[in-house]
Amino acid sequence: MTSIILQAVVVAFKSPSATIIDSIILKTHIIVVTIFFLIYLVKTFLLLSNAKEKLAVFSKRTKILEMIVSVLFLVTGGILLVSLPQINTFMILKLVAVFAAIPLAIVGYKKGNKVLATLAFLLVVAAYGLAEMSAKPAVVATTAVDGKALYTNNCVSCHGNDGKKGAMGAADLSTLQADNATIINTIKNGKNAMPAFGALSDAQIKALADYTTSLKK
Repeated sequence: MTSIILQAVVVAFKSPSATIIDSIILKTHIIVVTIFFLIYLVKTFLLLSNAKEKLAVFSKRTKILEMIVSVLFLVTGGILLVSLPQINTFMILKLVAVFAAIPLAIVGYKKGNKVLATLAFLLVVAAYGLAEMSAKPAVVATTAVDGKALYTNNCVSCHGNDGKKGAMGAADLSTLQADNATIINTIKNGKNAMPAFGALSDAQIKALADYTTSLKK
């Protein structure tokens, strides 16, 4: 039921400003994940330092913030998840780490159990690292300078064969107004939710940009 609701939210977001909205959601998710990580870091440090009174005060003062961050964590993460063109192994491992960390953290911090609290924190760290790894583009290792092949291997999952798919807020390439130089810069450095493909050679990036331009109607 939850996945259906999240999917409906994503569909509702698909408008001319979808790229901007997806970028905002992604940046919000990164911010809340960072705050979530820092809260766990401080709580774990205080627990391991036997500063139980300070831990109690910190937990009380950050209770509302932690609740808000947790909700935003789940909501933005859920929207991003159902928006993904495909779910890779890193994303699955990240989800397992997050869902395993939550109950361990609840019990660990409430009972003052250092082992469980530390384990929960390590799982959060692992999830954070896996999120970074899952965000990296899977550039296909090749030396071929074939724009269409490069597009098929690296771009179809988000842009689609005709450039109109729009997954994760990807731009509609059939109506793209950018010139070739701007497209090359975007491929090389990334933009909004789109990662950088700097691992490709200059010749490959140019070939990919030329093919992208050919999709314009």
